[in-house]
Amino acid sequence: MQETKEIRQGYYQGERPLFQATGMKIFDTIFDVGESPLKESNDIEVVGSMFKWKYPFWYSKHIKIKDCTLFDMARAGIWYSDDIKVNHTTIEAPKNFRRCHGVHLEQVNFANAEETLWHCQDVVMKDVYAKGDYFAMNCRNLKIDGLELVGNYSFDGASDMEIRNSRLISRDAFWNSDNVTVYDSLIFGEYLGWNAKNLTFINCTIESLQGLCYIDNLVMRNCKLLHTTLAFEYSSVDAEITGKIDSVMNPSQGRIVADSIGELILEKDKIEPEKTMIIEKSKEMGNE
Repeated sequence: MQETKEIRQGYYQGERPLFQATGMKIFDTIFDVGESPLKESNDIEVVGSMFKWKYPFWYSKHIKIKDCTLFDMARAGIWYSDDIKVNHTTIEAPKNFRRCHGVHLEQVNFANAEETLWHCQDVVMKDVYAKGDYFAMNCRNLKIDGLELVGNYSFDGASDMEIRNSRLISRDAFWNSDNVTVYDSLIFGEYLGWNAKNLTFINCTIESLQGLCYIDNLVMRNCKLLHTTLAFEYSSVDAEITGKIDSVMNPSQGRIVADSIGELILEKDKIEPEKTMIIEKSKEMGNE
């Protein structure tokens, strides 16, 4: 069996200083100016180290990163890599994680998450904070728990995703997504979920101007809609809402149950109103 090599308090500059490194443990090391320090590496564990320049891990496999910092210029840092575990780490640089498989993130702070996690598969996130637009675009098979996200256009085109116990401040979230379920979360942002398919919210609180429109198979259970106006336009919906909906506009079909609805807009020249059952509990009556 090959012996694992250790590096402690190392300092590296220049291009590809540890190119194709295999079976290494790296502690308290600084990777300064110089591209691709660990390109094509394999079976690497990095602890307490700093990355200050571009492309630290490309075409790498079986990587563990713990208690590390990727500074602003470590942009596009982890691309085309498989089996990446990142724990208790700050990633200041944008455009990290692109076309990766098997990404596990726990207690990670993405200070600039612009264009981060694009086209990745098999992603697990636990207690992650991210600030930046276009987060997790076109990702597949995600399990997320405890995400704090501030950034618009998140999860565009994402599929097969489960989100729990999260807070998303994100305009245009979940556009073009498919098979997404969100549990026990807070979501704030205009135009939520447009053009999605099979989008489900359970025990969620949502605030969204003109949200939840143009959706094929929207399901909502025990959700609150705070100041959510012009909701459900051209959506097929099965929604059970706790409290008031400010306004509903032209759902295409399904069922909407709420304590009350402030304004109900059903335009016969645009939809067939009889295809949607509207139940306002406060009136103790149905309207088919």
